[in-house]
Amino acid sequence: NAEKIVVLTAHELFNRRRMRAHHQRFRRRNLTFDRSSLKVGEMVVHAEYGIGRYEGLRTVKVQQQPRECLRIRYADDVILYIKIDQFNLVEKYSGTEGSKPTLSKIGGREWLKAKSKTRKVLKDIADELIKLYAKRKIVRGNSFSKDTLWQGEMESSFEFIETEDQIEAIREIKDDLQAPHPMDRLLCGDVGFGKTEVAIRAGFKVVQDSPLVAILVPTTILAQQHYETFRERLAAFPVKIAVLSRFRTKSEQKETVLELKEGNVDVVIGTQRLLSKDVGFKRLGLLIIDEEHRFGVRNKERLKQMKTNVDVL
Repeated sequence: NAEKIVVLTAHELFNRRRMRAHHQRFRRRNLTFDRSSLKVGEMVVHAEYGIGRYEGLRTVKVQQQPRECLRIRYADDVILYIKIDQFNLVEKYSGTEGSKPTLSKIGGREWLKAKSKTRKVLKDIADELIKLYAKRKIVRGNSFSKDTLWQGEMESSFEFIETEDQIEAIREIKDDLQAPHPMDRLLCGDVGFGKTEVAIRAGFKVVQDSPLVAILVPTTILAQQHYETFRERLAAFPVKIAVLSRFRTKSEQKETVLELKEGNVDVVIGTQRLLSKDVGFKRLGLLIIDEEHRFGVRNKERLKQMKTNVDVL
């Protein structure tokens, strides 16, 4: 214009673009899974017969009427056909990374024993959780400060416009962190819905009051990914971030373990290596667990000990 004035936003000055993330809100889904998501050769679990291998759809005559069925192979090459109206009895097999399940034997007692053992384990876990949460109700946890100017600066540097769900989750988590009792919050969302950004904001809020934030992940790849993301998002602030996994040499791991005990790290991201006996935390304020269901029983026992008066996301 005539005054020759150019107006630039902070995002333009610092080479950032504010991008709107286009997400649909979650819709309630059917409890039975979509058979089209199954691939031939994948392992499935039938509630009554156990673990088998899916071999595709077949048309089978039942009382002279053609019926579409799932074909599942069990041990000893026994074939089972499941009618479409019985899909609620079948689920995809979901095991730990790298596990190789054994096909169940039709008519055998192994699957019944496995179900019975699982019921007992679930009952024991439920009993332990009741005791843990009762204890957490009476202990006093950390009550973190309200948002600072730094918190506002860090959050405004986010490249995307937050979704409604993100805003709600962030607000509720901050309320929990500022409360006197330990936080227990489960954050759910599909891939790409911004769960990591929510975790970063929670972690940054905590480290400004000096406690350590520990982020536990199931794989070394995920640990490295989170490390890079946290480092990029918090690069403008004096936050020391470390990673503890087998991607690090023994000497690097030893140094990180020492720094954790001395309180010289703000955020540590690691695999189950974080749960080793030689790892100690000077002042743990927030424990963030990514995909807790993928950790084993021994790992969860160690986690239970860590959770007593610590905020958990």
